[in-house]
Amino acid sequence: MAHSEWAEKDYYKDLGVSSTASAEEIKKAYRKIARENHPDANPGDTAAEERFKKASEAYSVVGDKEKRAEYDELKRMLASGFGGSSYGSSFGAGSAGYGANFGSNFGSGNFGSGFNVSDLFGDDATSGGFGDVFSGLFGERGGQGTQRAQRSRGADVETELTLEFREATKGVTVPIRLTKPEPCENCHGSGAKAGTSSQSCAGCDGSGMVSENRGAFGFSRPCADCSGTGSVIKDKCADCSGTGRTTQSRTITVRVPAGVVDGQKVRLAGQGSAGQRGKPAGDLFVTVHVKPDKVFSRDGDDLKLTVPVSYPELVLGGAVTVPTLASKVRVRIPAGTQDGTTLRVRGHGVNKRNGASGDLLVTVKVAVPKNLDEGAMSALRKYSEEEKRSGFDPREGWEGNE
Repeated sequence: MAHSEWAEKDYYKDLGVSSTASAEEIKKAYRKIARENHPDANPGDTAAEERFKKASEAYSVVGDKEKRAEYDELKRMLASGFGGSSYGSSFGAGSAGYGANFGSNFGSGNFGSGFNVSDLFGDDATSGGFGDVFSGLFGERGGQGTQRAQRSRGADVETELTLEFREATKGVTVPIRLTKPEPCENCHGSGAKAGTSSQSCAGCDGSGMVSENRGAFGFSRPCADCSGTGSVIKDKCADCSGTGRTTQSRTITVRVPAGVVDGQKVRLAGQGSAGQRGKPAGDLFVTVHVKPDKVFSRDGDDLKLTVPVSYPELVLGGAVTVPTLASKVRVRIPAGTQDGTTLRVRGHGVNKRNGASGDLLVTVKVAVPKNLDEGAMSALRKYSEEEKRSGFDPREGWEGNE
């Protein structure tokens, strides 16, 4: 959505939060509205669908840190009277009015953090009027073509996906179902009735902006006839009311790479909301949640597990069989291994992007028997006596003996 359209929106109201709400409060509010008003859960309820669409649009702006800062800055400036008939009084007839209102910030092309002139006056503000007046004084701002292209595309969409631990470590391809704006199937995204097309706007000669002079300065603003798009549709498509998109549900296949961690986002370029009148779609961001595993845990690309062993296995040495992501492996326990020791098995961890793998970290933990028969108890008492005669003291050097 173009920044010029933000002026007419109250995204905080659409989400039911205050303008000072935290990012987490905004996220919770959006999830609640989306859950309660999702079209799949309310078939045929147009009011619920409208609430869902408005909340989704609002979250795509104020749910994004950078976009929210630009939106808030625009709202503050409009509230202070910067716009419409206040242009003349804001700038004055000469440099005195300009300096009093804008100071040194205008020299950089910024009105505040994350805000620029094109954000206020439309995507094409630098192609005439306001931008032309000051480009000679302060120089061209680099990269504005790219910024305009980004703002003209559809909104980004966020969704969530929960995977089993082993799916996340190995990588998996899963289908997810989304309800979001898609190009209208009837007009193929043009917004015009079948057999017709949009026409260049006569009010702005197709530029999307109209200019006016106020004293020594020239200003540009979005054309009211075409809402800054540069074209008008006389015969609108009945299915999408001229927007070029309709809300549809479809299944998207998401390929989650091996080794994804809990909370990581997977980006699918061009799979977000369709842009208006055939503009490019936004991106889809899938936040991956990973369930805990009963056996494994992770430390980066290394897998960790704890295996129970007996006391004789630690004293005498031996080998145990432990699971891996692919199968099983034998791990040798050296004689005299201490309880809680971690043994490293190379190459049996999580696959890395370069084709290598992390390691498997196996921690040995003594399991104490609860019920022994008399023969085993007698042997254990005999061992204890032999242990004392050998001079072994398990608490030798322990700080509690000092």
